[in-house]
Amino acid sequence: MNVTQLKKEVIEYSKQIGIDKIGFTTADPFDELKNRLLRQQELNYQSGFEEKDIEKRTTPSLLLDQPMSIISIALAYPTKMKERVASKKGARRGIFCRASWGTDYHVVLKDRLQKLEQFLMAKIPDAICKSMVDTGELVDRAVAERAGIGWSGKNCAIITPEFGSYVYLGEMITNIPFEPDQPIEDQCGSCNKCVDACPTGALVQGGQLNAQSCIAFITQTKGFVAEEFREKIGNRLYGCDTCQTVCPKNKGKDFHLHVEMEPDPEIAKPLLKPLLQMSNREFKEKYGHVSGAWRGKKPIQRNAVMALAHFKDETAVEELIQVMLYDPRPVLRGTAAWALGKIGGEKAKNALFKSLDHEVDEEARMEVEKAIKILLEK
Repeated sequence: MNVTQLKKEVIEYSKQIGIDKIGFTTADPFDELKNRLLRQQELNYQSGFEEKDIEKRTTPSLLLDQPMSIISIALAYPTKMKERVASKKGARRGIFCRASWGTDYHVVLKDRLQKLEQFLMAKIPDAICKSMVDTGELVDRAVAERAGIGWSGKNCAIITPEFGSYVYLGEMITNIPFEPDQPIEDQCGSCNKCVDACPTGALVQGGQLNAQSCIAFITQTKGFVAEEFREKIGNRLYGCDTCQTVCPKNKGKDFHLHVEMEPDPEIAKPLLKPLLQMSNREFKEKYGHVSGAWRGKKPIQRNAVMALAHFKDETAVEELIQVMLYDPRPVLRGTAAWALGKIGGEKAKNALFKSLDHEVDEEARMEVEKAIKILLEK
């Protein structure tokens, strides 16, 4: 079959199934990326969630026998809620980043890629395809950049001319020799707003991220959050959008193109106090369908405790005492102790002294002692 004609048909079909942007590139190794990843590894800047094998991340031929092309796809997601809910005194709310609004994007993009695979197999029965989204070996952004979806911004996100950086990415390696598209020229110029605005300085420089100090990464960890980051997290429950919201290329971008991506405000911006006592089952039923739930409820609950401290929410003292005294998880107990120290008051102080009598976990006990010290110094 004429591959030029097939490419046109693939582009046309992609629009019909709700793919907002599609690009094609070769299956050549990503040599420049390989050097960058090795440097990230040396500096210990990686998150640890990535594929460990750098060769697999940069060499498509290790993932598919004799690959010829990679198809990159992008779907735009909303940046504003149609219905808004307010965080107010006594009913404080946390926030999930925009990439965790609506149905888990892995599910949405895999659906589109699967349809694309079926389309290609119907046209070319001996076509071989391997699709991946985010958790696959290849680096989505590197593929998208080479396929002309957008340029790699200083905020380490792919920025598209049409949708800004508010896009989900996925790709498919195939043995069909599609003609590659041209990459888009970098348009960040001298703008450095994202680097300057990063709350923790995780954007070391334009295009280089230290994931270890990135709030988006920290909110997904399961242990104690380093003290230097706790207050900087604010009321974020999962992820961080700062480097995207300050980007001039994202100004006014808000696309509601996919019904699955529409946020439920009560899930995207939930009340904090009810999160603290939520069972595994309740958490799964309410949040199981969003990407921010992939690490389970523990990080979300720990972040909710820190958010209540951020708001200095005195109405949450009783709930935080319950967590500190009775939660089976030391990280939650210790973080609740820290929060009580921040909020203060006689009730919090008495509970902290009570906790000191029976806290057996070393790290949690240290948090209780530090919280008492904070209160006694007030």
